[in-house]
Amino acid sequence: MLPLILLLIVFFLFIGIMLLVKMYQQANENTVKYELIYFPQFPRSFQEISLFFISDIHRRVVADSIIAEVKDTAEIVVIGGDLTEKGVSFDQVKQNIQKLKLIGPVYFVWGNNDYEVDTDRLKRIFAEEKVTVLDNQSITFTSEAGEKWSLVGIEDYSMELDELEHALEQTREDVFKLLLSHNPKIMEKVKQEHKISLVLSGHTHGGQIRIFGIGPYEIGKTKIMGETTLLVSNGYGTTKFPLRLGAKPETHLIKIKNTQDQ
Repeated sequence: MLPLILLLIVFFLFIGIMLLVKMYQQANENTVKYELIYFPQFPRSFQEISLFFISDIHRRVVADSIIAEVKDTAEIVVIGGDLTEKGVSFDQVKQNIQKLKLIGPVYFVWGNNDYEVDTDRLKRIFAEEKVTVLDNQSITFTSEAGEKWSLVGIEDYSMELDELEHALEQTREDVFKLLLSHNPKIMEKVKQEHKISLVLSGHTHGGQIRIFGIGPYEIGKTKIMGETTLLVSNGYGTTKFPLRLGAKPETHLIKIKNTQDQ
C-alpha cells in the first residue's frame, strides 16, 4: 500500500510541475494579433491608420521579434498602462521604451501599477525619451485634406484619476475619436453623445489563469457596446505570478479604415 501511495504522490507532483512549466512558458509567449476594424465615420483622406497597441508590460522585456514584426507597418505606438510596477528597474523601463520607439512615436496612459513606482522619475524618463503622456489629454491628427481624428487618453479609472469630460473638451465633437484607457470599466462613463468610436483597454489580463475556461475576468476580446467598439487586451505581462493559463499574452497591430473601403 505504501509504495502505491508514494507512486501517486510522485505522479501528481510530476503533473503539477509540468503544469507550472507550461504556465510559465505560456506567460512568456510573444504574439501579435492583427485587427482590422472599419468605421463609417473614419475620415477617408487618411486611407487608414495603423497602430501598435501594447498593455500591461509589467516585468517583461519586450521581445525583439515583436518589434521586428510590426516596425515597418505601425505608424504609432500606444501603451495602455501598467508599463511597470514596484520592483522593476527604471533601466528596464527605459529599455522597453527605447525598443517601442523603433516602431514609431509613443503615446502612454497610466495604469494602476504605474503609480507604485517613483512617478516623478518615470515622468523624467518619458520626457527624455519623448513619450507623449495622455493624462486626461487629447491629441489630434490632421490629414493633408484637413480631416481629423483624435487620440484621447485618460488616467486610471480604478485610482479615480480619470477625467473623461476634461479630455474630450480638447477635441472637436465631430471628429473620429479613439479612447485609450487602462481600465475597460471606463465604458460605464462613455455616453452616446461623446461619439467615441473605439476604446482600447487592458488591465484584466484576460483573467491570467483560467481553470476550465473560467477566470476572474473575461478573456480579452473585441465587442460592440452601443455605438462604441471596445477592444480589451489580455496584455503582455503578468501580475503577482509569472504564469498564465488559458489567457495567452498578446499585443495588437490595429488597422482602422472607413467602411466604404472594405
